Amino acid sequence: MASLIGNEENRITGIAGVSLHRRSAPTPPCRTTYHPGIIVVAQGSKQVNLGRNSFIYDAGHYLVTAVDLPIVSWVAQATQEAPCLVLSLKLDISMVQELLSREEIRVADAPTDSPAMSIGETTPEFLNACCRLLDLLDSPQDIPFLSGLIQREIIYRVLRGHEGTRLRAVATLGDQSHRTAKAIAWIAANYAKALRVEELAQLASMGVSTLHHHFRALTAMSPLQYQKQLRLQSARNLMLNNALDAASAAFEVGYESPTQFNREYSRFFGQPPMKDIRSLRSSGVPAGDPIINQTSAA
Repeated sequence: MASLIGNEENRITGIAGVSLHRRSAPTPPCRTTYHPGIIVVAQGSKQVNLGRNSFIYDAGHYLVTAVDLPIVSWVAQATQEAPCLVLSLKLDISMVQELLSREEIRVADAPTDSPAMSIGETTPEFLNACCRLLDLLDSPQDIPFLSGLIQREIIYRVLRGHEGTRLRAVATLGDQSHRTAKAIAWIAANYAKALRVEELAQLASMGVSTLHHHFRALTAMSPLQYQKQLRLQSARNLMLNNALDAASAAFEVGYESPTQFNREYSRFFGQPPMKDIRSLRSSGVPAGDPIINQTSAA
């Protein structure tokens, strides 16, 4: 990985859904959204907080995310001599479903209160598959045929471990986690629209109280809290990258009251919108986690 990325911080590779990332120093905590994917750390360590759950992943552990999750993330261990090196692989849920349709794959049921994020042990077999995936970058003519096969092997290794139980549940038609994931995906795609939990429950073919229970189990928050976090993160990116003012960003992400937006933004990010954006620009710190946002992978 070090030879492939050189001194760059982020590299989107020629393999669809695969990116490499390098950080030479710890980073401050940032609020962002992790998308379905697998993140493998070759050196250094990262930490993610999802609600009250904390996940630390390093050279011995990888992170799996099964649905879009607003989180707090940072690089915990990195130096100039030993930078944090990360491989991000976007998860194709249809590929997961394809593997689960094979009778020889058996996965234990996920605990009903487990989140849609988990840590797995980086076994030699798992790491070998990741290395072979990166080896394809030296022979790009092999990528179209072999990359999908190797990614299937990586997903297979994940599914066979305990960390794959929630991923299996989310990918299994009819499972409560799968139904809840449909509701999560709708909010993620329509966060600027008005949210009516009764309609969301109908979309997921679940009762309102059942949806609330499973939604909180997967995401560590309620549907309304989930929507609010996505709205605020999106507004922050619009102000930082598209030069929108606070009121325009508020309306763009679905707020009807700029006053309410300013109040909720200040509570969420720690300071008023424009002051926060000025601080980000002066410090050069990105609004989100580039290790995830580069490819919307994991």
